[in-house]
Amino acid sequence: MATQTVAFPDDHQGLGDLDVIRKSFNAHYSSSGLPRGNKLRADNSPSESVRNCVHDSERIMGIRAAMKIVLDFIRAAKLRDLTAQFWDEAEHLEKKAALESALEGLELLREQLDKENLALRDEVDRVSMFEEIVGTSPALQAMLSRAIKVAATDSTVLITGETGTGKELVARAIHRRSDRVSRPFVGVNCAAIPRDLIASELFGHEKGAFTGATQQRLGRFELANGGTIFLDEVGELPAETQIALLRVLQEQEFERVGGSHRIRADVRVIAATNRDLQAAINTGSFRSDLFYRLHVFPIEIPSLRERRADIPLLVEYFIDRYARKASKHFKNVEKRTLQVLQSYPWPGNIRELQNVIERSVILCDSDIFSIDESWLPLPLPAAESKRHIGLPRRLEAQEKNMIEEALKASRGRVFGPIGAAANLGISRSTLESKIKSLKIDKNRFRTLSEI
Repeated sequence: MATQTVAFPDDHQGLGDLDVIRKSFNAHYSSSGLPRGNKLRADNSPSESVRNCVHDSERIMGIRAAMKIVLDFIRAAKLRDLTAQFWDEAEHLEKKAALESALEGLELLREQLDKENLALRDEVDRVSMFEEIVGTSPALQAMLSRAIKVAATDSTVLITGETGTGKELVARAIHRRSDRVSRPFVGVNCAAIPRDLIASELFGHEKGAFTGATQQRLGRFELANGGTIFLDEVGELPAETQIALLRVLQEQEFERVGGSHRIRADVRVIAATNRDLQAAINTGSFRSDLFYRLHVFPIEIPSLRERRADIPLLVEYFIDRYARKASKHFKNVEKRTLQVLQSYPWPGNIRELQNVIERSVILCDSDIFSIDESWLPLPLPAAESKRHIGLPRRLEAQEKNMIEEALKASRGRVFGPIGAAANLGISRSTLESKIKSLKIDKNRFRTLSEI
């Protein structure tokens, strides 16, 4: 083992006064760019912030190691009473008191370092958890705070929000923060799977369960055993599959299609939808008991319109991502471009912004980033909109009348082969959105059909 020697200068006046150590300690933190409270700079990218936190944490660990050497020496000097042979009794007592004071002061400093390091590690965990979720707006931070709180539990989570807001990113972040992080995260887009195959996809099937089932197949719930299953667009599940999902949530078990053996489901469920499930319950397309089973811990993701302050950060983030892929470099963003991006309502939210930035990076030939404003149709000026206000109102009235007639003919049913959506030739999600915007009461058509 290597021997470590600590030498004190001849003119050393004692270790009791730790002002110099404290000043050095505080100066180190003020110069290192790590402010009290451990807040990250808003202009840092998430990955850069993680690197900064890790670097600061490693630096603290180095200081702690050096401090341990000092503490070990002081303890050794105190326990062995090494000073007795060099100092007289009075000086010995004075130096001993100084050593005890130094030991106490260094212990306090080490505790402070431990707290700073824990805060840094927590910040690394938090930032890496949401590494692809960029923004500092109050609406986003409130949502992330709820996600952090529920992540440590096994509670079922229902994530709602408009299309393109990043529901799957939040679901994956919750999984990464949970105790199930070492187990699988299995995502299922319920709207992308044919209705007659969704049950087999979720719960698996036995050999011979239906035509084409030539062998046994494990479903997504079995593949996610011990981990998390993410049911995206859960509002699109057919009625019979909703019943099977309800059983999983209630009894934590299911059966494969064509099977009779009950399989235990040790799976955390995170569901997401951009639909109004309360409206779907009113139309009969979604079960109310399933809704309340999913609605244990709701998280609503704010639209980009509600967090416009985050647009400059998102623009910078996406420019950096796609510029590196395209081997391009941009000095800054054109001022007019940033104004256009912040004034646009973004119906497609972050996904739409991401696509616009990627397209612009490909087409932009200068080192000043800009976009083609024709890609983003801006609202009509006030004077222009007044001239066009009459026609939209007439069209809206006609549209409302057509929808009401279709609902009357279908007895208030929105989906299905005889539903109003099929009669009108539009998707049921589009129809439900129009019903909501036009404030149509679907229940009254169901009542009329029963009279």
